[in-house]
Amino acid sequence: MTTSTHLLRRRRFLPLFCTQLFNAFNDNLYKTAMVLFVVYTVYNDEISEGIFSGVASFLFILPFFLLSALAGQLADMRDKAKIIRTVKMCEIGLMIIGASGLYLAWKGIAVDTVAIPLMLLALLLTGVQSTFLGPIKYAILPQHLKKDEVLAGTGLVEAGTYIAILAGTVLAGWIPVEWAAGGIILTSVLGYLTSRSIPDAPAQGKVEKLDRHIIRASINLIRNVMLDRQIFYAIIAISFFWTIGAVLFIQFPPLAKNTLMASKEVASLFLVIFSVGIAIGSVSINALLKGEVSARYSPISVVIMGAFVVAFYFVCRLWQSYEITEIMGVTQFLAWPLASLIMLTLIGIAIAGGMFVVPLYAFLTTRCAPDQAARTIAANNIVNSGSMVAGSLVAMALSAIGVPVVEQLLLSSGMCLVSAWLGHRLHQAELDEGQSPA
Repeated sequence: MTTSTHLLRRRRFLPLFCTQLFNAFNDNLYKTAMVLFVVYTVYNDEISEGIFSGVASFLFILPFFLLSALAGQLADMRDKAKIIRTVKMCEIGLMIIGASGLYLAWKGIAVDTVAIPLMLLALLLTGVQSTFLGPIKYAILPQHLKKDEVLAGTGLVEAGTYIAILAGTVLAGWIPVEWAAGGIILTSVLGYLTSRSIPDAPAQGKVEKLDRHIIRASINLIRNVMLDRQIFYAIIAISFFWTIGAVLFIQFPPLAKNTLMASKEVASLFLVIFSVGIAIGSVSINALLKGEVSARYSPISVVIMGAFVVAFYFVCRLWQSYEITEIMGVTQFLAWPLASLIMLTLIGIAIAGGMFVVPLYAFLTTRCAPDQAARTIAANNIVNSGSMVAGSLVAMALSAIGVPVVEQLLLSSGMCLVSAWLGHRLHQAELDEGQSPA
C-alpha cells in the first residue's frame, strides 16, 4: 500500500482532504461561473473584460494580504479543527449572497447596480474564508501525520485541490448560471458536514495574546519568519509562482474569447487542463523526490514552465492568422490544427508549475517549529498575496492602456526566470546547511 493510499483511508487525513476538496470546488464553481457569465454575457469588449477579470482577482486576493497575520495567529493558538468548522459554517451564508447575485444577473435584474456588486462582495468574503483556512490546511498536516507522510499529504492536498478546481471549473463552464447558484449553496453545506469529522488539533505551543493590529502584526510576522534563510527563499519563490498564476488566470477568459474566438466552454476547458496539469505535477514530484522534502528540482521545473509559456504565446499568435470571426464551441475549436498544441503547452505549464511549488509548501511546514507552522504559512500568504495583487494591478493596467492580452503572456514567462533564480538560491541554502544531499 502506498503512503498516499494509506492516508486516504485514515480519519486523521480523509475528512480534512474532503473538506478542502469541497472548499476548492465551491470557490472555483462560484468564481468561474461569475467571471464567465460577466465576460461572455454582460460585457462586449476586451478592455472591460480584462479589467473586470483583474478586479475579481484583486478582491479575492486582498483579504490574504490584510488578514493573514491574524489568521496565522489564530491557527497556531487555537484548535485548528474548530476554526475550520466555524469558517465552513460561515461559508453557507456568503454563498447565499453570491447565489443571489448570480440569480439576479441571470434574470437581468439590476445587473450593474445590484447583481455584480453582490457577486463581487461574495467573492471578497470567499477570499476572507480562504485566508483563514489557508494556514491551516498545510500547518495541520505535521500535527496529524508522521514526518515521512508530510510530503505525500501535502502532495495529496495540492493534487486534490486542483482536481476540485477542475470539477468546479468544468461545471461552471457547462451548466446554466442558475444551476451554479444552487450548487454553491449545496456544496457549502456538504463542506461543513465533512469538517465536523476532522480530529481536534489544539495549539502545540504557548498560547499568546492575539495582536489584532493587522499592519503591525503582519510586519512582525514577516520579520520573524524571514529570519530563516531557507524559509525566506521558499516564501519569495512561492510568491513569484502565484503572481505568475494570478496573471495567467486573469488572462485566460478574455484571451479565449478575443484571441482564440472560443466559447466559455473552451475557456473552462483551458482552466481544466491547467488544473489537471498541476495535479499531475504535484503527485509526480513526490515520486521523483521519494518522499524527501527538497527544492532541488524547483529551478529546472520553473524554467520549463517559462518555456511552455513562451510556446503558448507563439501558438496564440499563429492562431490569430486564422482570422476567425465567430465564437467557436468545443467541437469546432478542437477541429483546428493548432488546438492540440495550445492544450499541450497549457498542460506543460501546469505540470512544471506543480512540480515547482509543492515541495516548497512541504518545506515551509517541516522546516519551521511545529507551534509556528500556521504563522509561517500565514507569512507566506501575506507575501504571496501582496505579489499577486501587484501582478493583478499590472495586468489591469496593461489591459487599460490597450496592451493585447496575448502580449501580456510574455510578462509571465519573464517572471519564471526570477522564480528559477530564487529556487536555486533556496537549494543552495539547503546544501549550505546540510539539509539536502548534493
